[in-house]
Amino acid sequence: MRSQARVVVIGGGVVGASVLYHLTKRGWKDVVLVERDELTSGSTWHAAGGFHTLNGDPNVAKLQEYTINLYKEIEQISGQATGVHLTGGVMLVSNRDRWDWLKMAHARNRYLGVPTELIPVKEAKKHWPLLDEKQFIGAMYHPLEGHLDPSGTTHAYAKAARIQGAEVIRKNRVTDMVQRKDGTWDVITEQGTIHAEHVVNAGGLWAREVGRFVGLELPILAMAHQYLITEEIPEVIAFNKETGREMLHCIDFDGELYMRQERTGALVGTYEPNGIPWSPKVAPWDFSTELLRPDLDHISDNLERAFQHHPALAKAGIKNVIHGPFTFAPDGNPLVGPIRGLNNYWVACGVMAGFSQGGGVGLALSNWIVDGDPGFDIWAMDVARYGSWANMAYTSKKVIENYGRRFRITFPNEELPAARPLRTSALYDRFKAMGAFFGASYGLEQALWFAPKGKKPQEKITFRRSNAFPIIGDECRAVRNGVGVIEITGYAKYEITGPSAENWLSYLLANRMPAKGHLALTPMLNEAGKLIGDFTVAKAADERFYIFGSGPAENYHMRWFEAHLPKDGGVEVRPLSFELGGLSIAGPKSRDLLARLTDQDVSNAAMPFMAFREMDLGLVPAKVGRVSFTGDLGYEIWMRSDYLTAAHDMIVEAGRDLGLVHFGGRALMSLRLEKSWGTWAREYRPIYGPLEAGLGRFVSFKKNDFIGRDGALKEKEIGGKLRLVTFTVDTKDVDVIGDEPVWHKGEVLGWITSGGYAHHAGKSVALGYVPKEVAGDDEGFEIEIIGKRHKAKPQRQPLFDPKGERMRG
Repeated sequence: MRSQARVVVIGGGVVGASVLYHLTKRGWKDVVLVERDELTSGSTWHAAGGFHTLNGDPNVAKLQEYTINLYKEIEQISGQATGVHLTGGVMLVSNRDRWDWLKMAHARNRYLGVPTELIPVKEAKKHWPLLDEKQFIGAMYHPLEGHLDPSGTTHAYAKAARIQGAEVIRKNRVTDMVQRKDGTWDVITEQGTIHAEHVVNAGGLWAREVGRFVGLELPILAMAHQYLITEEIPEVIAFNKETGREMLHCIDFDGELYMRQERTGALVGTYEPNGIPWSPKVAPWDFSTELLRPDLDHISDNLERAFQHHPALAKAGIKNVIHGPFTFAPDGNPLVGPIRGLNNYWVACGVMAGFSQGGGVGLALSNWIVDGDPGFDIWAMDVARYGSWANMAYTSKKVIENYGRRFRITFPNEELPAARPLRTSALYDRFKAMGAFFGASYGLEQALWFAPKGKKPQEKITFRRSNAFPIIGDECRAVRNGVGVIEITGYAKYEITGPSAENWLSYLLANRMPAKGHLALTPMLNEAGKLIGDFTVAKAADERFYIFGSGPAENYHMRWFEAHLPKDGGVEVRPLSFELGGLSIAGPKSRDLLARLTDQDVSNAAMPFMAFREMDLGLVPAKVGRVSFTGDLGYEIWMRSDYLTAAHDMIVEAGRDLGLVHFGGRALMSLRLEKSWGTWAREYRPIYGPLEAGLGRFVSFKKNDFIGRDGALKEKEIGGKLRLVTFTVDTKDVDVIGDEPVWHKGEVLGWITSGGYAHHAGKSVALGYVPKEVAGDDEGFEIEIIGKRHKAKPQRQPLFDPKGERMRG
C-alpha cells in the first residue's frame, strides 16, 4: 500500500469506484480507493440494479443519461461485463393528476433529447403483459431504462481505474483522518497511514461515520428497503417466446411499484409509507454482505396493490426477499461537492439511485477536484444546499417523508409538512394569527400568502391555478395601487469588513462597487464566466459592505467567499443569517410610509433610487436600501432581529390610513415577473453566462480584474448561445411552473425557467432560454403546458413600468 496519494477515495461501492475511474480519466493516476471490506459490500451488492434518466431536475437527468451511456465505455476498457439490459421502460398511471405529470415529463424530455412516447394502456400491455388494463388510464414509454449487474458494473469501474493507474485497497477500514497545517490529509487506516492532498467521502452506508472523523454531520439516513423475486410466471415465459425479447422495466406510480423481468419471473420493489430507518444513529462497521430479516407485513398494502394492478403476480410464488439498507438525503438527491471550511474534503454520498446517477456523480466530482468546477449545473446535488440546521432529527423526518413519497406527485404549490416548523422569525406567530399560509425555504418558514379575514389558510394542491389565485391577485394589486409590506428575513445577508474589503469585492464580483451610501446590483461568476450568484451590494463605510442575496444559497456562497479570501487577513466575511431581520415596503405610497417612520429626509432628491442609509426608524436603528424586488417604488429595511417586531408594529401603525397590506412570497414572484426579473437557481445558474441571462449591463470590463472576466469577455465577443426571453402566454386556467419546452415554428428549441401569472398586468408570463438566433423573432413561439401548446409572444419591454419611472421617481 502506497503511503502517499493525490486523492484517497473512501468507499468501494459504485459511487466511489466511479469517482476513482473518472479521476484517472482526467489524467490523475496517483489515486487510491480504500474499502473496509470487499467492493460492493455496502448497499451496492443487494441493489436491484435498475436505471433510468427520469429526474425532477433536468440537469440531473442529463447526468443520468451520461451514466447509462458510460457503461459500454467501462466494459471496453476493463473487459469486465456490466450485464446491461437496455430494455426500455413503461410508466403507468391511474389518475388524471399523474397523467398530467407524465405529460410534463414527456414535454421536458423533448428538449433533453430523450424520445419518450405517451401511449395508451393497451399498447403498454404489449410491453408489460402482467398489467390489468382497467387499473390504468395511460402510460409513457421511455427508451433509456433497464437494469444491470451491480457487482459487475462496480468491478468494471474499479478495474478500468486500475488499468489507468489507480490503486484499489480492500479489507482496510479507514479509522480516522487528521488534517495537517498545510491543508493536506493523513488518512489513517488499519494497514497504515496515507498522506493525501484530497479525500473523497464516498462511504455510502458509513458516510456519516466517515464524516464524523472530521467533525462533520452529513444529512443522510439509511432506510430499510425491500424487493422480492417471484417464482416462474407463465405470462413472462409466453412473452419471451412470442417476442424474442425481455420484458421492459415498469414503474406503476399509483401502486408505488417498480418491476422488471428477473429470469422467468419478476422483480417487484416498493416504497411504502412509514418507511423504517436502518441504524439511525450509528452504522455498525461489521455490517457487510448481509440482509435484514424479511418483513412483508410492513409492505402488505403495497403488495395488495401490486396483485390488484398486475394479477399475474398474485399467482406467482415468492422465491426470494431482498431487504437491505440504502441511503437518502432529505430531498432524495445526492450530496456532492466540497465541504465548506474543510480544505480539499469532498463528498459523494446519499446516491440512492447509484446505477442511474453514479457515473454522472463521478464525472462532476472529478471535474470539480481537477478544475475547481464540476463543469455542469449540479445545484440539485450540491451538498451546500443544506445548512447546519439540517441535523440528524431533521434529516430523519424528511428522509422518512421523502421515502414514502418516492412515486408520488409533489405539486408546485404543495408544502410538505415533515420537520416543520423548524426555523422561524419573530413574526411567525404573528403572521400565523393573521392567516398566513407558509412555505419552507432553507428550513425557514416564510409567509406565501395571507387568507382573507375569517378564511382558513388552506390551498388545494394542483398543477393549475388554485384557490389562492384570487387572494394573491388582491395582494399584488394592493401593492401596485398603494403600499404593502413583506418580511424578507429569509434573504441571505453578509457583512464584509477590513482594509482590503473593497478591492476583494471588486475582484470577487463582476460589477463596479458602489460609492459610499449607495447600492449596486452585480452578478458573481465562476472562472469560466458563468453565473454562480446575483447580489445587491451596499457600501456602508470605507471598510464595511453588506451583500444581500438568495437565502437558500447562503452555504453555497459562503463556501465560495471563504475559498477566495486573501491570506493576509485583510478581509473578513460574516454571514448575518438571523442576526438581521428584514421587512420590505413597496408601492406608490411606500415613501409616504417611510417618511412617517424617520426624521431623515427620504425625498427622491435626498434618497434616490439605489441609495443606502443607516437611520433610526423611531426606536429602531435600521439599514435602509431604496430597492425592491417588486420593481416598484420601495425600500428594504434591515434591523437586528430583536427589533423586528417593534419595526413591524411601527410600519403597521404608520401605514394604517395608507391602506397598508401584507403580501407574501407568491405575490412577490408575480410582481417580479412584470419586470422580467430572474431569480437564483431558476434564471441564474452556472450553465448561463451574464449576457445570455440579460445581466450583461451589470458586468464592468472597465474596472480591475475579476473572477470570470476572460469567460465573460469571450461571451461578449461571441455573443453566447442563448438568450433569456420573457413571454406572455395565451392561456386561461394554467400557467408555467418551469421546465416546459419552448417551440419555435414547430421545433423545440428552448425551455422555460420560471413563470406564473402577473396579476397587475393581467397576463400569464413565462421566462425561458432560446437560441440567440431566434430570440429576436416576434412570431412562431409556443410553450407546451401539460401536453397542450399555447401561443407565446416575446415581451420586449417589462409589462410594468417599462421606463422604470415608478422605482426611480
